[in-house]
Amino acid sequence: MNDYSYPEQGASRTGDLPPGYRHLRHQALIGRGRPALEVAGAALLGWRMHRLAGVRIDAEAEQAAPGVAVRCAIGIGPLRAGAPNRVLDTVEGPDRYGFTYGTRHRHLARGEETFLVELGPDDGVRFTVTAFSRPVVWWARLAGPLLPLAQRAFARHCGRVLTRIAADAR
Repeated sequence: MNDYSYPEQGASRTGDLPPGYRHLRHQALIGRGRPALEVAGAALLGWRMHRLAGVRIDAEAEQAAPGVAVRCAIGIGPLRAGAPNRVLDTVEGPDRYGFTYGTRHRHLARGEETFLVELGPDDGVRFTVTAFSRPVVWWARLAGPLLPLAQRAFARHCGRVLTRIAADAR
């Protein structure tokens, strides 16, 4: 089903981010070696990274896969903001794991994010977030530069979460 709320589907996978959106590119070294890659990849594809980062996940499947609808929610009680997304694409090995999901209608923003862990030639495992978005609801537009700051802080937090997860692979 194609119920995405934006036309530039797949742009965060290619890195050719479209104009008219705020762009995010974040990368962090989270570990070393294939065991760290595999543990981090499983945590990413199985929603564990998001959950440990404080996101409530309600997904149609236990693992990210193309077409899976997923509702992410951040906050507490009545201050919890829900965000309907759909997985556009996944990558599963041998040296890269990750997924791209895009916003669906009724999301507070338009755009997509790609989350990726990959094993480099130096044996380093890197976590990358590439995203583009723009707010669509009035109160999100009113927040101005606070939303991109929060998105960048969340990407860094996810990197720290995956670093702890990858450390368990030793």
